[in-house]
Amino acid sequence: MSSYPPSSPAQPTTLRQRLAGLRGPAVPPRPLDARALAALAANPGCGRRALLDGAGVDKNALATALGSPAAFGQSQFAIVRGNSFEAKVKGDGGAELLRLVHAHLDTAAEPPGAGALVPDLTAAGPEGRAARTALALREATSAKDWTLLDHPMLALEVAGTPAYLEPDAVVVHPDGRWTVVEIKSFPMIDAAADAAKVGAAARQAAVYVLALERIAGKVAGAEVGHTVLLVCPKDFSNLPTAAPVDIRRERSVTRRQLDRLTRVEELAAALPEGLSFDPERTAEELAEAVSAVEAAYAPECLAACELAFHCRERARAADEVTALGRSVRGELGALTTVEEALAAAAGAGCAEDPTAAALHRAARLRAEALEQAAALPRPHVPESPACPC
Repeated sequence: MSSYPPSSPAQPTTLRQRLAGLRGPAVPPRPLDARALAALAANPGCGRRALLDGAGVDKNALATALGSPAAFGQSQFAIVRGNSFEAKVKGDGGAELLRLVHAHLDTAAEPPGAGALVPDLTAAGPEGRAARTALALREATSAKDWTLLDHPMLALEVAGTPAYLEPDAVVVHPDGRWTVVEIKSFPMIDAAADAAKVGAAARQAAVYVLALERIAGKVAGAEVGHTVLLVCPKDFSNLPTAAPVDIRRERSVTRRQLDRLTRVEELAAALPEGLSFDPERTAEELAEAVSAVEAAYAPECLAACELAFHCRERARAADEVTALGRSVRGELGALTTVEEALAAAAGAGCAEDPTAAALHRAARLRAEALEQAAALPRPHVPESPACPC
């Protein structure tokens, strides 16, 4: 009989260990931000992005290793300009920022005075900062006074994993209402800003509102406002101006899309053992690992995901109609490849498929219109006189 103690059974791998193995043993997790969450919510059917973001994989490094890098992010000049403008807005204890919130969202309350509260939110790590923010929100609601939270840390569970978010500011009103403030460096000219940039800011703010609602549900008398304040430079100056933005639609859409995300543990459990997205691996190994996770590419991904060029190349190689856009994909129904769609237009599709029949009819009408146009006499266009020079 052996004198050695019996070996203990193998311990199951936790989700944290599994995600660390997907990133690579020496690769720190890349935190999710509100911009990434808004992009993730816009494409909830993409399991590839949900897994990579949930595991904290650096998609920029992964795309570079795959040979399909994508240029994202602001220029250094824009970052410096944005930081300078934000510091100006929050200067003097946030007096100007609180004045803008009072003027645009809460004129019935007493104007914020010099004694407005600005609590210290420093703590160790994102978990500690999130806990300190929750405590500061509770204390500010009980104090019933104007309070400015500068860069608070909020926690939101996304696909089964926590994401830590950092809005520019959150203001607590005397009546217990919480308002998200988004400070952007793009100008507001004649009280109006670029619609696309305002929409992106609204989707980003909707993520913060969802995270705040999680805290407000545990604080008596607290209410999260669904109108956020967008602060931008006025016209072509560096003076701050503001406009309220109703984000109820963006909030409901973002919440519904985040709820539709497949949980990260389900996606990770379906992967073979030993699969990893470690950038130290070869391009062939990384391409095989990425292909093991289902993606839902659309042209809109080019403006929101670092892997978009790689996914577009694979979608085109597979002849997928998703490369033509979500609207086209939705119209074609069961026709999932470009070859199938062209065959249906030529009359070789299933006669019982209404989509194939409609496509064939549309192609026939187009051909008839082109024939009729070609048969029409062309108007005589006189030649222009030769240039005297």
